[in-house]
This record gives sequence, C-alpha cells and structure tokens, in this order.
Amino acid sequence: MKIENVDIKNRIVLAPMAGYTNRSYRKIMKEMGVGLLYSEMISARGLVYQNDKTIELTKVEDAEHPISLQIFGGDIESLVEAAKFIDTKTNADIIDINMGCPVRKVLKANAGSSLLKDPKFIGEIVREVKSNVSKPVSIKIRAGLDHTSINAVEVAKEAEKAGAALIAVHGRTKSDLYRGSVNLDYIKQVKENVNIPVIGNGDIKTIEDAKRMFEYTNVDFIMVGRGSLGNPWLIRDLVDYFSGKPLKSGPTPLERINMCEKHFSYLLEEKIEKLAVLEMRSLAAWYLKGIKNLKQYKQKLITLTKKEELYSLFNEIREGILNYEN
Repeated sequence: MKIENVDIKNRIVLAPMAGYTNRSYRKIMKEMGVGLLYSEMISARGLVYQNDKTIELTKVEDAEHPISLQIFGGDIESLVEAAKFIDTKTNADIIDINMGCPVRKVLKANAGSSLLKDPKFIGEIVREVKSNVSKPVSIKIRAGLDHTSINAVEVAKEAEKAGAALIAVHGRTKSDLYRGSVNLDYIKQVKENVNIPVIGNGDIKTIEDAKRMFEYTNVDFIMVGRGSLGNPWLIRDLVDYFSGKPLKSGPTPLERINMCEKHFSYLLEEKIEKLAVLEMRSLAAWYLKGIKNLKQYKQKLITLTKKEELYSLFNEIREGILNYEN
C-alpha cells in the first residue's frame, strides 16, 4: 500500500510511545519486519526554539524507512513551523500530528487529545500544515474526549477534507486513559466514513487481537504499542501471519535475555551510559517476564548505574537459565 508516494510493505505499524520508541527500539522493530515506524512524540515548540534534545528526536537512520515523525502542539503556527523543519531538515517519510495523547502535561499545552474538542480547528491545522510541506501528513486521534462526546468520525472527515493522507484511531477516549478495553466500533465507524487509509490502534497483544481488529473494523493497518514492550517477537509473528508465512516458535528465556542485551547495546550507541542504563532498567523488566527467579533479578536491576554492572547481571541471568535448563 502507498501513503501518497510512500510504500508500506505490510500492514503492521509500531505505535508512538513516549520514552520507548527511540531509534534503538525502532531498530529492533524494523529487524522484526514492521511495515511502518512512528517516532515518540516530538514537541513542536521544541523544534521552533531549536532545542537540541528535541532536534535529536528527529534523527532517522537509513534502515528505519518508512517512518513517521510525530509532532505535538496546541497552536497552528508552531505545528506548521515544526512540520516544515521535519519536511526540509529530516529524512522522515510522513509527518504525523498527535491529537490523541491523554497525558496531563500535553493537555496543559492544549495539545494531544484536547484538540478533539474542536474538529473544525483540527481541519485548520491539517490544512495549514499540508499546504506548507511536501511530505504526507497524517493524524493520530482517540474516539473523543469521553463517552458522551464521541466525535472520531467528524474529526476524521475534517482531516480528510483538509488533506490528511492517513489517520490512526485509538479506540479509547481521552477520559479512558489506558483503562478498560478498546472499543472497536469507534474505529470501524471511522473506516466506514473516510476514503483515506485508517490504522486501528489499541489492545493488540496477540495474533487473535489483530485478526479481530482487521475483521471487525476492516482497517488498512493495525498499530501495536504496549503489546510490543519486551516482546518484539509479536511484531515478527504478526508480519509472518498476515503475510501467509509459517509462524516461528516463541522466544526461549535465553533468547529473551539475549535480545535484552542487544537492545542495551543499541541504546549505548544512541545515548550516554547513564541514560542508557536507566532506560534499560525499565525495559529489562518487560523482556524478562516469565524468567525463573525474576523477582531477585529485578531487585538487583533497580540498583545498577553502570554498563558493566548491567552486563554482569545479564550474564548471571543467562547462567541461571542454562543451569535451570540442564
């Protein structure tokens, strides 16, 4: 499928997740075969003010294509300027505008899902951004502010009319945060009312979840977020299943710790040691789910500050796995 001039090789998409979908994480997901990557959220104002840390988030490696860089903001001017920066100074393939994040810090900036209160304003944003860039423009939304104000269809229509090339719909509302279950009806209604491609997002943790999303909503793509944390093999399995390839066996405990260590090595290439270790302390808990004696390893994990200590723990876990298997 094409999004304007961008080829997407399969229907599996990695969701933008703040603090997770950096280059290291995206690199692993790409190795697993994901069709389209999203960056974590990038502040439009941060780009306007040329903040070094914000600009760092826009860097894309050659192996990551196709990739969508996602910006957030609450005013048209900064969103347009940020989009122009991504359009001319990065090698991203798609520019996405976040209109779904329910986090308080984002809402305070009148960004994220707070934009859903005014579909006409969303149309203005998309129209102005689209008229100032050459790359495809997409949006990511939730179903509405709460269950008394579901307006995803109206928002999607306004965005399509304004020139959006793609829309991702999370089947929860702002007020839901991440509680409860995703409502596939909201996603289905959007798909039935627009002609641009639609991505269904929410609660994809198994192949069965993905099948249900595709079959019930008829979306063009599915977006995997928290289900991929510590489990990149889910991406591999989804790509294989929907490509008609035989499924591989699930990861062994040894494969889990090896992937965790590989991810850490990628983080060390991207970040200073202190930050890489801190991030891996969080990620490792996801990777190590189901491993024997996990509780004692997690207790050690939260105290580590140096890469040597982390590599030593990886070796200890690996030895424990081998001893247990023998």
